[in-house]
Amino acid sequence: MFRESFERRLLQQCSPVSRKQGVLVRPEYMDRYIPYRPGNNWQTSFQAIRRGTENQPTKKPRGDGTAGDGTGGGRDHLAYGCLLRNELLGAEIDELRSPLNTCAEGNRAALGAVQLASAAKAALAYSPPVFRFRAPANKSEENIDPSPYSLSPVSAKSQKLLRSPRKATRKISRIPFKVLDAPELQDDFYLNLVDWSAQNVLSVGLGTCVYLWSACTSQVTRLCDLSSESNAVTSVAWSERGHLVAVGTQKGHISVWDVSVNKEVTKLQGHIARVGALAWNGDVLSSGSRDRHIRQRDIRTPPVQSSKLLSGHRQEVCGLKWSPDGQSLASGGNDNKLFVWSMHSTSPVQTYSSHVAAVKAIAWSPHQHGLLASGGGTADRCIRFWNTLTSQPMQCVDTGSQVCNLAWSKHSSELVSTHGYSQNQILVWKYPSLTQVAKLTGHSYRVLYLALSPDGEAIVTGAGDETLRFWNVFSKTPSHKENKSVLNLYTALR
Repeated sequence: MFRESFERRLLQQCSPVSRKQGVLVRPEYMDRYIPYRPGNNWQTSFQAIRRGTENQPTKKPRGDGTAGDGTGGGRDHLAYGCLLRNELLGAEIDELRSPLNTCAEGNRAALGAVQLASAAKAALAYSPPVFRFRAPANKSEENIDPSPYSLSPVSAKSQKLLRSPRKATRKISRIPFKVLDAPELQDDFYLNLVDWSAQNVLSVGLGTCVYLWSACTSQVTRLCDLSSESNAVTSVAWSERGHLVAVGTQKGHISVWDVSVNKEVTKLQGHIARVGALAWNGDVLSSGSRDRHIRQRDIRTPPVQSSKLLSGHRQEVCGLKWSPDGQSLASGGNDNKLFVWSMHSTSPVQTYSSHVAAVKAIAWSPHQHGLLASGGGTADRCIRFWNTLTSQPMQCVDTGSQVCNLAWSKHSSELVSTHGYSQNQILVWKYPSLTQVAKLTGHSYRVLYLALSPDGEAIVTGAGDETLRFWNVFSKTPSHKENKSVLNLYTALR
């Protein structure tokens, strides 16, 4: 009697629908249902379900694999996501790469959430036992013991994923490693008073004098003094070999000095106003002036014979840079125009008018042929990139403050920009993602002057606060993923 009563209650629990109809039906199977979950790790599954239900906001990983706070949380988040896919979805990911190449390829946030939800649902579902033969893993490839008696709570693929070497995060110091006093360094946006030579000597125009500072010996020498002429220094520029320095003046003439003998080699006339921009291309010296003209001279010949006049700007020329191949000259002016000149033409071959403020900051990429970067003044605040091979604009980023200078790294696809109103900061950018790698502050005035060291690792910045600050911003290790243009004719030997 007791046995029959127990059996009746058991059948009522197993078939509640039949109990409502008043009919007791014996189920087909009387044994227990045992879920079959091969390869599942309960602790990992529980953590995935719990994290999925919390819905806590997370920081978006940056393009360089680091979190927005620079703590490396982006890579940790990526590794955790790959680990979950290995344990829950059987993805068999054994190498941690960029989010675009591995875990997030074709599985963005929405799809990933659906997959994790489906995996969580499958973890609680019942499955009949299905036995499949699987070939043993190659120990020589995995180098991990696939024994079922392993003490690791994760699979062999996940173990290899966790043991993969982590790329060291480059740290950029937020403080300068050297600070020099620079009395009478002018706070004038249109001048270029600092340059660093290939022989590791810094030239600085201070008032009426030009001083040389050796980075090797820290010795300071005075190159010239224009006070007797009632003149002032408005620009300085080293030649490519670093044995000559050109000095632009307030009255419009240019002096070329041989620093090895501390002697003036030649004096170039022609401009009728101050010369604020200078650029060397071998033995050819280009100069931009407030008289709106650009003059090109070969210093090996008499100045009158070699002078070439370039007219196009309607206001003062404040930026000049030659391309790495020496075939194109980029000029920027206070008329908000950016021109590209050919070596054999006296009129601009390309004109860019997107900036709405003076264009002083100009830099040619040493890695991608024809790539030009330019920065606008206070009313513009943008860094723009141009493909001079096709005359097409490329990218643009609003920096939030006046762009005073630009310089590319010699070893990687990064560039540094200095700024004036109103942040007075130094920014390091990664190209082409245009993510900020570092933000450096310290100058109390506009950072109007910038020069790159000959080894490509350090920069020097100058401002109206009459200081020169030296920063380590670039890595000397070449980038493994350099941007290569299909239009670049110099990337391979033919």
